[in-house]
Amino acid sequence: MAESDERPERRPERRRSTKRHGTYERGDDYDVRWEQLSASGVDVHGEANFVEQLLREYGGQRVLDAGCGTGRVAIELAARGYDVVGVDIDPTMLDTARRKASHLRFVLGDLSRLALDETFDVVVMAGNVMLFVGGGNERDVLARVAAHVDDGGFVVAGFQLERNRYSISAYDDDAAAAGLQLHERHATWDREPFAAGNYAVSVHTKPPAKPR
Repeated sequence: MAESDERPERRPERRRSTKRHGTYERGDDYDVRWEQLSASGVDVHGEANFVEQLLREYGGQRVLDAGCGTGRVAIELAARGYDVVGVDIDPTMLDTARRKASHLRFVLGDLSRLALDETFDVVVMAGNVMLFVGGGNERDVLARVAAHVDDGGFVVAGFQLERNRYSISAYDDDAAAAGLQLHERHATWDREPFAAGNYAVSVHTKPPAKPR
């Protein structure tokens, strides 16, 4: 029996916030954990370190933080001199990001319909973004993300690998459908070797267009 090629039903991208007493507070609450970790001496900028190393190795200046949340990664990269744009579907997260860095550009948007009319050297999706986009939307997200990457640029995504959830093989298939090729994969943002653990940081590249 032939395997069906039908795609799963799309589900709405999930917002990570909750509304309480008429005001949105989720963005500020989300930041508390990172502030506590930083105060305890933990380096909370592993994703920014990773992206910066990639840019130093291959060149580039422009970064799209896709699913930026409260802007932790975007703000850190901007502080290091990179040109960064953040996108998130959650207005409460963006409210917090804008309060922290009003000089940066944060865009409210659905990644599966992303249309910024500009491209970047690196698109980074940290914080389990691919698990929040809604089942059935993953391929559309990667297609739209790939459309915003320069030829020779990179898409970087880190997310947990859990049973009966979005798998690394499904991610690779969706990335390939978007015209992306696997460049490297790690177990952590510190570039520890990947050996089929419960977390993966995947780097895919967008090959230069072939001459006609």
